[in-house]
Amino acid sequence: MISIAENEMFATRSQRFMCWTRRILMLTGVLALAYVALTLFNARLFQIAASHTLEQQIHAEEQHTASPSRPAVKEGDVLGKIEIPRLGLSVVVLQGTTSKTLLLGVGHIEGTALPGESGNIGIAGHRDTYFRVLKDVRRNDEIRLQTASGIARYEVDWIQITAPRDGDIVAPTSESALTLVTCYPFYYIGAAPERFVVHAHRL
Repeated sequence: MISIAENEMFATRSQRFMCWTRRILMLTGVLALAYVALTLFNARLFQIAASHTLEQQIHAEEQHTASPSRPAVKEGDVLGKIEIPRLGLSVVVLQGTTSKTLLLGVGHIEGTALPGESGNIGIAGHRDTYFRVLKDVRRNDEIRLQTASGIARYEVDWIQITAPRDGDIVAPTSESALTLVTCYPFYYIGAAPERFVVHAHRL
């Protein structure tokens, strides 16, 4: 039989184990929250700096001091700013869609028309950061795309949920259009199985 002393020793060990487990879980939670907060803070600082870069580009364009031959854009370059006034969205558009780029802003999809050009401009963003507001987008919403050369205005004409590999949504078009893409469902945990697509035509 197990003695009372052995029972007490076992209970004490169990209590210590539970206590340390709670402490470890609490520390893990604090570190996770700190990481998220630091990531958001870094993204906010980047947005401020990128907005300043865009202002300099606009000023250079106005003063006609921009290079006559635009250099090829590279991952992370500031291309403009997208705004959806009704949803309160205002975020800098960067070149590329790598994980690092999409942590800092929304990204221009390679192979689609560049912001400021005619054709179908594709822009992607994370559903849990900048493009979360797209869940409330509606037909006829106005979208503004600011670049160094000016502001282009678009109007939402359709919203669609598609498969991740549906490349037709950002296929080249003869008319000027804007296509926003994010993952779907918005509150899905893990890799989302579908894509939420917003298409707009230029006004």
